[in-house]
Amino acid sequence: MAPLLDRVDHIHVFVADRAASERWYAEVLGFTRVAKLEAWVIDGGPLTIGNASGTVHLALFERSTRPCRSTIALGVSALEFMAWRTHLSSKLGRTLKAEDHQVAWSLYFSDPDGNPYEITTYEYAGIAKFVEAEGA
Repeated sequence: MAPLLDRVDHIHVFVADRAASERWYAEVLGFTRVAKLEAWVIDGGPLTIGNASGTVHLALFERSTRPCRSTIALGVSALEFMAWRTHLSSKLGRTLKAEDHQVAWSLYFSDPDGNPYEITTYEYAGIAKFVEAEGA
């Protein structure tokens, strides 16, 4: 049997321009540079950014874009889901449709380099009521 894992430490994300990507992630997702990991940036290493609580980290590698990408899914509560929908719709300039997965709801979007993201909640009933009332 394999030893236990306790969390996802970070996810590698490939971007064409790290400086531009760092600004986009700050503006859209609220991520900031992780100061204690800045030494890794030298010689093509990652620029690590994270959320305010330090629980989600992305390692930005500056490389040419690649066509095969994995979706990065971030979990939230129903209340946070609706706040993210409003925030992302504002930042991305379009209303994001809540996708019904019968046991969960998700929002899908991509960064400027085409890396796909998903915001998901398993608090299904709360979002279903809102979507029904909204007529979306």
